[in-house]
Amino acid sequence: MGERLRKLGIRLATTRSTALFQLATELPSAILARTLGIHITVAVKWQRAAAGDWGAYAAQVSHRINHPHQHGDDDHAPR
Repeated sequence: MGERLRKLGIRLATTRSTALFQLATELPSAILARTLGIHITVAVKWQRAAAGDWGAYAAQVSHRINHPHQHGDDDHAPR
């Protein structure tokens, strides 16, 4: 079947990566890992690649809220 798909121009690795990327944007890593039978660390890596590191973003927002004018930063300036 893989050979037939390749002849049609369908790249299995690319298609698999695209599907994993999409799922990682929609599911928590624990559910992604359990559903697909992949290790949790692999699911976390896919989720970070798909959605960025939301934990770091949350920490940065929390820091700005707790220290609003430290270093003279403008709250609305891009970071």
